[in-house]
Amino acid sequence: MADQAEQVSTSGLVDTKQAGATKRRQYSEALKRQMAAETQAPGASVSIVARRHDVNSNQLFRWRRQLLPKAVVEGGAMVPVEIAPDGGRPDGGRPRRADGEGVIEIAFGCGARVRLRGEVSPETLRQVIELLR
Repeated sequence: MADQAEQVSTSGLVDTKQAGATKRRQYSEALKRQMAAETQAPGASVSIVARRHDVNSNQLFRWRRQLLPKAVVEGGAMVPVEIAPDGGRPDGGRPRRADGEGVIEIAFGCGARVRLRGEVSPETLRQVIELLR
């Protein structure tokens, strides 16, 4: 049975590279500006705009930094903030925590919630908000 084993030729090499040299795509300045501007539309996603134009999203982020004013690229959108009602009780309707630690709760329109308990540094809060954008 060992004599009947399949034999595979290894003498032929397979070229996995495409014929001809690959070139980088060139985009006009106008097209780059158009794509960057599309990301500024309300509700626009850089990833979706990049896919629509068959461009890597990291490349589109780079063009945004290069072509858009710094304030537009770095500025975050303002979101409404609501202070939860205290229920009419002087203590807010909740028992006072003995340790004095607070809770920060961020509720999203989709129903998801993020709670930060204890003492939260401004840097930690900034990082959480940046990650949730």
